[in-house]
Amino acid sequence: MASLRIREAKEGDCADILRLVRELAEYEKLSDQVTISEEALRADGFGENPFYHCLVAEILPAPGELQGPCVVGYGLYYFVYSTWKGRSIYLEDIYVTPEYRGQGIGSKIITKVAEVALDKGCSQFRLAVLDWNKRAMDLYKALGAQDLTEAEGWHSFRFEGEAMREMAGR
Repeated sequence: MASLRIREAKEGDCADILRLVRELAEYEKLSDQVTISEEALRADGFGENPFYHCLVAEILPAPGELQGPCVVGYGLYYFVYSTWKGRSIYLEDIYVTPEYRGQGIGSKIITKVAEVALDKGCSQFRLAVLDWNKRAMDLYKALGAQDLTEAEGWHSFRFEGEAMREMAGR
């Protein structure tokens, strides 16, 4: 493999991030749920108070090659707070394009998020995975993650659109 670099995303990476978000949604068979735009990613991740942070994995060209670096993966995370444990980090997405899987890129992204978590004083690093994605679950377990559904019986819930409006009386 050519040289790999994991780095913090820049505003100019938003088109690549959106491309990868769409690829991930297609892989997860949830393409119809992607409504985010490149402009929203830019505004939400690169302003004065970003809602998220992102790492990108890029393949660097060999010396003398004409093409520039190619973004082949990403990890999008944000900070949350546990009333039991304090500061935490949540990895919303991790994705590597199919042709670059199996080369340790995903593990390197996860490792970098763990480094950020420790640097920021976080006590936990959380993420979620679809129940059919055994390959990802096996990777997370191999890296030392605990499956909270198995261990503690936690279920994940979310409120969206109409449910939120109804609760808020809007």
